[in-house]
Amino acid sequence: MCMSSKDVVDVGAESWEMEVVNADRPVLVEFWHEHCGWCTMLKPIYDNLATDYVGALKFAKVNVLESPENRQIAVQYGVMGTPTMKFFCQGRSVGEIVGFRSASQLKEEIDALLQHHEECLEKSTSLPP
Repeated sequence: MCMSSKDVVDVGAESWEMEVVNADRPVLVEFWHEHCGWCTMLKPIYDNLATDYVGALKFAKVNVLESPENRQIAVQYGVMGTPTMKFFCQGRSVGEIVGFRSASQLKEEIDALLQHHEECLEKSTSLPP
């Protein structure tokens, strides 16, 4: 599977458990597809923000039109449109951002999610000695 950028993991049904559910840190998953204009506009913003959160937050993407199994993941988590970003903490969906956001708006919302789920970060991230 190809990577969107070096800091964003392309996830599909076969890698969902390993990359999202069993991740060692919180994960922001963008549900997208190639025919979505808003997704195309969001891609460089999402990719750039991924570099800002390296080590603290994993960025992943699921192409909902790639396979019936990927569509099923979207349905399972209540994704009704693209782009939708779901925030996962210890394998559970604990927040979402629906629709296109500017870089500054998206960063604000990500920071708010991280702050609200600080205990997840502490449990998931090994603290420096």
